[in-house]
Amino acid sequence: MTTEDVRRVDMKVEVLVLPVADVERAKEFYGRLGWRPDETPPGVVQFTPHGSACSVQFGAALTDAEPGSAKGYLVVADLVAARDALVAAGVEVGEIFHVGRGGREAGLDPDRGTYRSRATFADPDGNQWLLQEVTSRLPGRVDPAEATFSSAGDLAAALRRAEAAHGEHEKRTGERDENWPDWYAAYIVAERTGTELPT
Repeated sequence: MTTEDVRRVDMKVEVLVLPVADVERAKEFYGRLGWRPDETPPGVVQFTPHGSACSVQFGAALTDAEPGSAKGYLVVADLVAARDALVAAGVEVGEIFHVGRGGREAGLDPDRGTYRSRATFADPDGNQWLLQEVTSRLPGRVDPAEATFSSAGDLAAALRRAEAAHGEHEKRTGERDENWPDWYAAYIVAERTGTELPT
């Protein structure tokens, strides 16, 4: 089998194992996040974040890694709303920051640029989670044939961004666009897949 053959094999990340010291405490924490508890064999606890195809597992005998040594990224469409929801659920979330010219800077990215605005939190064992606001993907990150949305909220946020961009489009053309559904669809797919946006 060649490297080219392997490239054609679909491989999707299914589960990440988290090292925790207290399984019951971790169950309470991830349940408080609103993550879905999944059916698992005895000795394994599994939760899936809303809108995610990948789950996390923990249990007394799943890993020898030091509790608190894991780090993961959680992609959200609206960082402010996500942070507010976590804080309301009793999670200690750091202040929002963004990646600027000089590195880490306080607050949201002024242009709300994709991949730039972030906030962090940790589970009770110290496993780190970084919330990252992603509204459009870098080219090549998403197959255009698979530009899907995992939740109604994610799609609604994309529709709002498309509506705002379409308003600018109509201002530039000076005409009402009768084919706005096609324009919205093209914009949303281009934003999701990191290809050129319609103007």
